[in-house]
Amino acid sequence: MVESRSVVFDREHALSVDIYRATDTPANAPLILFFYGGTWRYGERAWYRFVGESLADHGFVVMIPDYRTAPDVTFPAFVEDAARAAAFAQSNATRYGADPARMFLIGHSAGGHIAALLATDARWLAAVGMKPRNFRAFIGLAGPYDFLPIWSPRMKQVFPDETNRTETQPIHFVDGDEPPMLLLRGDQDIIVLPRHNEMAALLRAVGVSVESRTYQGVGHSQIVTALARDRADLAPTLDDVIAYVKRIIGS
Repeated sequence: MVESRSVVFDREHALSVDIYRATDTPANAPLILFFYGGTWRYGERAWYRFVGESLADHGFVVMIPDYRTAPDVTFPAFVEDAARAAAFAQSNATRYGADPARMFLIGHSAGGHIAALLATDARWLAAVGMKPRNFRAFIGLAGPYDFLPIWSPRMKQVFPDETNRTETQPIHFVDGDEPPMLLLRGDQDIIVLPRHNEMAALLRAVGVSVESRTYQGVGHSQIVTALARDRADLAPTLDDVIAYVKRIIGS
């Protein structure tokens, strides 16, 4: 395993990315950009080394960036950070043995929300010279795509603008220009509202290829922990993600 850690992609905000690639991975491998969760308040890329290593084992170059979190920042700062990470991934893919024409966007929980906004609201990627379809697909793991109204005081601190909260919702921007999507959640998830079926239905209505699956007996954290090499017992997340990416590549 070749690991390039703490590669700076945003000097102004001191943000870095960790990059994983198996030693036997051929050149021009597919690239996965993974955003972790943490209620937009906490998280570190190093905590998700297991995701990078596991996906890299299957022939992908994996980039896991950090982003700024509340209370230091509020929406949309973390989405802007994610867009800059996407631009770094595209412009540096070849340097790390990946194909910039075969990039995939994956996010869990709050990271799923952030990644989904990149995939649906074109203005964030446009700010860095990209567009949603620069990614071959988006894969959401227990992502909140439609969570209005906001009642929690802690959530209101993250999304303080009461006059413009629809702008925070990925479902609000679905217009048919999105990349294909795979939306996964567990039926025991008590953290994220179970509205991914509504997101999937709207995507289908505008002609976007989308698959939506609910894992029985799986909770909010288990769905991402199941990406680890030795935790396939928790959920079929890893197998489903790998199969989906390979199917998209072959289509």
